Amino acid sequence: MSTSKYIFVTGGVCSSLGKGIIAASTAALLRSSGLKVATMKLDPYLNVDPGTMSPFQHGEVFVLDDGTETDLDLGHYERFTDVPLSGLCSITTGRIYSEVLSEEREGKYLGGTIQVVPHITGKIMEKIESAARQMKVDILVCEIGGTVGDIEGEPFIEVVRQMRSKCGTERVLSMHATLLPFLAASNELKTKPTQLSVRELRRQGVAPDIIFLRADQKIPKKLLKKVGYFCDVDEEAVIPAETVSSIYEVPVRFNSFGLAAIIAKKLGLRKPKVKFETWEKGVEKMKNVKQEIFIGLAGKYNELDDAYLSVIEAAKSAGFFHDRKVKIEWIDTEKIEQKDVDELARLESVDGVIVPGGFGNRGIEGKIIVAQHCREQKKPYLGLCLGSQIMAIEFARNILKIKDATSEEFDEEKKSKNHVIHFIPEQRTIRKKGGTMRLGAYPCVIKKDTLAYQVYKATTISERHRHRYEFNNKYREKFEKNGFMISGVSPDKSLVEIVEIADHPYMVGSQFHPEFKSRPFRPHPLFRDFVKAIVQRGE
Repeated sequence: MSTSKYIFVTGGVCSSLGKGIIAASTAALLRSSGLKVATMKLDPYLNVDPGTMSPFQHGEVFVLDDGTETDLDLGHYERFTDVPLSGLCSITTGRIYSEVLSEEREGKYLGGTIQVVPHITGKIMEKIESAARQMKVDILVCEIGGTVGDIEGEPFIEVVRQMRSKCGTERVLSMHATLLPFLAASNELKTKPTQLSVRELRRQGVAPDIIFLRADQKIPKKLLKKVGYFCDVDEEAVIPAETVSSIYEVPVRFNSFGLAAIIAKKLGLRKPKVKFETWEKGVEKMKNVKQEIFIGLAGKYNELDDAYLSVIEAAKSAGFFHDRKVKIEWIDTEKIEQKDVDELARLESVDGVIVPGGFGNRGIEGKIIVAQHCREQKKPYLGLCLGSQIMAIEFARNILKIKDATSEEFDEEKKSKNHVIHFIPEQRTIRKKGGTMRLGAYPCVIKKDTLAYQVYKATTISERHRHRYEFNNKYREKFEKNGFMISGVSPDKSLVEIVEIADHPYMVGSQFHPEFKSRPFRPHPLFRDFVKAIVQRGE
């Protein structure tokens, strides 16, 4: 029988309070005290997974080693805890309903009436307990998406109530994040929305053990006491969660309020000895960096930072590693296509460029112009997935003089005879089955005497993928004879993984997504040396 303990993180008043950061920070502190901890996201939306959701609405899709496409909060969990997660750690209402309805069709419920309680809530509970059991964790931190009061979220709140009843208060802890809005007219923070949010949570049968108060101003101690009194929570368990300059400060702040000790006391654990010095030193270094570098991000979804959250965090951590503060300049590649003077000037001004992943042909020609600029100006360039393919197309057109070179993805009308990037023949047989993407971790063999080898200092690596199209091997020999180096390939040498330009300080493309494995104080090697090249170029 599992003896794992569970911490549930909910949010009230409004969305975007940072529940994911609170969950990740909590897990990081508990793990640093010697406990085996994992994190889990319970999303109330009806999509089966975030894989087909628009980045404009939901931010990036974060991919795990096993190929599971998840919410961006799992990226926070991995970055804060440095624990690789699996598909066990992500469930949605859509997935739960799909499984229950499938079981009903198979006759599992023997003709019984299928209801939200107990069938849907029972399936959710089964997933949570199974994840804790299979991962053999001491504590499973579960973030419930959305806001208390959302119709879709009610089954998940009911699960918290049921689990507390089933497992007892020493195995189930409830943490609630709320907003203290500031009223300029009266020049004060107001606690009433928090009181009402807690009242709604209690109405659904769950009383919070710990409350996090979000605010953009410093919270007076008297308000912490007031919230504790009106919400029936110990004063020490009302934690200020004031806005800070970096999300990586959050666990340091929580540690100063004794969060791990409060949790340990409520869950009947031994008094924790939190070893957080490395993290604290890393945060201090981040805060003291002054010198700036400007990195252009030539993406497709520039209106929402969260669409490239892992890329931005990886770039920033690489900057801090080299004592530089990274400033992101958004490059609008559609404007680049139109020869917009201001956008071209912005491209000219940045110290280096990242072309991240994406799907579809919008802005593609502008990205090719960006790659050409970086190649000709010897400007550091890092191409991620699509960005790697853009490197190949640009090189084919301007160096190999294959003027109609493109990707099969962008040539819907089949006008080109030269698809240097294509949908590999082996995948065509499964195209109708929906399994057309290479997802998750795959091995890569790196050739010695290449920049990639200097970066990784290893001949075999494993990286995470999320793409359909691959480099067309029909063109491989011609590319390599003209200075386009294929420095990383799959073990059977059939798939191109890493490419680089021979006569260039740092123009590297990866078919995979290295940003998913970068950490705040241990940047991914490709990002680390990309920033290193920028620093050296500026000296």
